[in-house]
Amino acid sequence: MEWKRCSGILMPISSLPGGYGIGSLGAPARRFVDFLARAGQSVWQILPVGPTGYADSPYQSCSAFAGNPYFLDLDLLARDGLLKRKDYAFTDWGKDPAKVDYGTLYERRFPVLRKAYQNFLKRRPVPGFETPYPDDWYRFQFLSADWLPDYCLYMAIKEANGMTDWQQWPKALRQRDPAALAQFRAEHAKELEFWAFLQYEFDRQWRALHAYAAGKGISIMGDIPIYVAPDSADAWAGTKLFETDEEGRPRRVAGCPPDYFAADGQLWGNPLYDWSYHKHTEYAWWVRRVRHALSIYDILRIDHFRGFDTYWAIPAGEATARNGRWEQGPGMDLFRALHLALGDLPIVAEDLGEMFPSVRQLLADSGFPGMKVLQFAFTGEDSVDLPHNYPRNCVAYPGTHDNNTLSGWFKSELDGKARKQAIEYFALTEQEGILRGLLRGVLASPAALAIIPLADWLEAGPEARMNTPGKAQGNWQWRADDKALTPALAKEIRALSARYFRATVSGKA
Repeated sequence: MEWKRCSGILMPISSLPGGYGIGSLGAPARRFVDFLARAGQSVWQILPVGPTGYADSPYQSCSAFAGNPYFLDLDLLARDGLLKRKDYAFTDWGKDPAKVDYGTLYERRFPVLRKAYQNFLKRRPVPGFETPYPDDWYRFQFLSADWLPDYCLYMAIKEANGMTDWQQWPKALRQRDPAALAQFRAEHAKELEFWAFLQYEFDRQWRALHAYAAGKGISIMGDIPIYVAPDSADAWAGTKLFETDEEGRPRRVAGCPPDYFAADGQLWGNPLYDWSYHKHTEYAWWVRRVRHALSIYDILRIDHFRGFDTYWAIPAGEATARNGRWEQGPGMDLFRALHLALGDLPIVAEDLGEMFPSVRQLLADSGFPGMKVLQFAFTGEDSVDLPHNYPRNCVAYPGTHDNNTLSGWFKSELDGKARKQAIEYFALTEQEGILRGLLRGVLASPAALAIIPLADWLEAGPEARMNTPGKAQGNWQWRADDKALTPALAKEIRALSARYFRATVSGKA
């Protein structure tokens, strides 16, 4: 993949200011696109947009294909006649506008969305027709037929069983007995349709936003986790895809060994793929997944890329990730199959973590750009994360969603020796500003693409950190202040990006 020299900003949808308790796909997102354009940026990187699951993590979604209903813009639903402003505008969506309150959203957002669905059902655009649905409803259903029915069925059964994990459902539903599923569909037809309605509206709003961004010259970099969540429609409907026993329970689960982030490693608990089965099917599920992702994103970041080379397999039931073992992944066989089916792949490989020579070789063979992270740099002169060592074919970051903010890192995580080295390496001064000098170093690097988290442009402290790996609570909550996205900040970002030949020519919003 050939990259022009450019830059972008990492900003999760959930962190957008405005909206009702969480960022949305309507005006809040469009205002941010306008800000990116004024700032001369080319790329908006986001986190996974699937429905959040365990611990509110976008990397533990109940579907590898569905969109998050929380991101639906309520004002757009009102504009389309599906809601009245009084249905949502005066609801308490959380006490702190700087944080997402997922508990409040869970309790209060779905009643509003059900009201929108009831209004959707009342539509009769053509007299005499039984269907209340517009043509694009049927088009969406047709194009989503390989995942939407199972997702809607999963969500409806889950709700009927008190939102418990699918492995706690009655056996006939858990094991997908055809007669039991047929009976459930017949008895809960409207509930299944409600979940389809939410995905239909997400698709409409997302594609409108994507087109708006494209019109401003902004490419969207999406993100998919390598694994699916254990409690997901994918795991329930596709047990053959994974290492499971006769009951559909994982034999081994995913994680990573002890590293920089966690002394006991990270026990993610995701089911592991049965790669021999995937190979037998010519990676059909992966082709569907990547095709879907590339239909909504311009660039695709794949999380935990190293797991395609070798992956850490932990026996189910272990308390930590320490007792896992390395296993061989599909390697280039998978990417050759994807390329054959889909053509050129605009993929960014998240190649962080413990790196074996074989992982580096896989990255080289794939041709995908990897990632370099400034916060990992000051470990010695041979560090691949020191900017002078960056290849052109990579994406440079000061930090990712799993790191502290740049401010928090510099002030509390660097020891004295490393801090002194960083100051000397970048010729940091108080006059320029320590954090601005660090961002200068990322933008000046040889990397074709530089991505700066918005929190780092805002010089926010640890309170703006998105995620602390290994910590189950308190993550994914940070939201930006709308007043911080000023014309002066956009002008500053444009100027620093232009200095290093990264800014777009036109910055009109």
